[in-house]
Amino acid sequence: MEEGSQVALPILYSFRRCPYAMRARMAIVRTGFEVEHREVILRDRPAHMMEISPKGTVPILQLADGTVIEESLEIMQYVLNWDLSSHEQEWINRNDNEFKFHLDRYKYPNRYDDVDEIKHREAACSFLESLEAELPSGHLSDAIFPFVRQFANHNRDWFDKQPWPNVHSWLSLQLNSEEFGVCMKKHKQWMPDK
Repeated sequence: MEEGSQVALPILYSFRRCPYAMRARMAIVRTGFEVEHREVILRDRPAHMMEISPKGTVPILQLADGTVIEESLEIMQYVLNWDLSSHEQEWINRNDNEFKFHLDRYKYPNRYDDVDEIKHREAACSFLESLEAELPSGHLSDAIFPFVRQFANHNRDWFDKQPWPNVHSWLSLQLNSEEFGVCMKKHKQWMPDK
C-alpha cells in the first residue's frame, strides 16, 4: 500500500438511543470491528443513508465493497460470525416481536389508538419472567438487553421493585460493563461536509 493511502472503513449509520443500533454497536465494540461511525438524527437523515437504505431506519452498515446490511441482527451475525442456534432464534423472535410489541405500547401509548399502557406493561412482564428463569448469555444477551434497558428506564422506580433479582443483576452487569460505556459514547450528528 502506498504511503498515506487509506483503506475505506465500513460505514455505520447509528442513533445512540435506538436499541437496535445499540445491539449492533455492542457487537462492533466486543470484536473491535472498525467502522466509520455516523451518528444520525432521525428527523434529519443524511441523503447517503437514504440512498443506500431507503427505509431510513438504523442501524445500517455499508461494507467497503458497497454491500449494505440493514438489520441489526444481521450486522451482529456478520461482525461476530454468529450462527444462531434454534434456541437463540426463539429468544430473539420473542424479544423482537412479543416483547417489543408491548414495550412500544407501554412506552409510547400516545402513538397508538385506545392503548392501555398498564395492560401492555403486564403483557411484557411475561417475557421478563422468562428471562428471570433463564438469563441469556454471550451474543444473545447483547441482542436482548438494550430492549430490557428501554423497558426498565420508562419507569425505573416501578421496575426496580419487581421480584426479578436475576434480571436486575443481569441488566446491571450489562449496563455497567466497559463495553457498554464505549457503545454509548456520545457522537455529534454526522454531517457530510465535515
